Amino acid sequence: MFDLESSTVQPSGMLPLAHTAPSSYCEPPRLASVDCAHQDWRLAVLDEVDYGMLLVRESGEVVHCNYAAHLELADTHPLQLVHGELRARDAHDARALQTALRNATERGLRKLLTLGQGTERLGIALVPLPPPSGDGAGSALVILGKRKVCEHLSIQAFASAHVLTAAETRVLVRLCNGDEPARIAHQLNVAISTVRTQIGSIRQKTGAPTIRALLKQIASLPPLMGTLRRIPAHTGRPTVNAEAWTAC
Repeated sequence: MFDLESSTVQPSGMLPLAHTAPSSYCEPPRLASVDCAHQDWRLAVLDEVDYGMLLVRESGEVVHCNYAAHLELADTHPLQLVHGELRARDAHDARALQTALRNATERGLRKLLTLGQGTERLGIALVPLPPPSGDGAGSALVILGKRKVCEHLSIQAFASAHVLTAAETRVLVRLCNGDEPARIAHQLNVAISTVRTQIGSIRQKTGAPTIRALLKQIASLPPLMGTLRRIPAHTGRPTVNAEAWTAC
């Protein structure tokens, strides 16, 4: 775990640089300057990202949770949504999360945390966000680590672009899930020699010299999120606090 302060460190013996800018410089507009009518549009953008992301106050209150985060937290993730608040399932993780949120919102510190136990051990990042109006308490963007190489729809699009057969696509999906050829053969009820032949065909069509190179191609694909979405009933989508998200 590490903390990154937002301040700039000057070399020893040197005076701090003056914060002056050329007259032609224009400061980027703050989020608050964007018309409130575009709020839904901005939130919709977050739903197209395949990383789970939550905008959270120091208290743990969730201002916004994107679609990918809803899917992640509906499973066995070390974090969970309880009555509109982000909470850790484990008491030790809860203390670490609370400290990281406080440091992010009050001190502007970034933090990488590893939560959970055993096979459910996952990483999250906390990024401090200033309040839109420039005063008051800040919030933190909580980014959930990914548990799979790529979104299923992206894999399907990749398979279609390289003219993979249905059988080859099924093998590719399982490779992306981390399964070995022997396990894939067992899952699909085929001989392992058949799976190896299909992997060879996939590599030839995609130009990947090895399975590792193939998975690297998949991991670098942009996300494609499905248009038919269902929010798990037991998580519930938190009501967006417009005042917290943007100053209207």
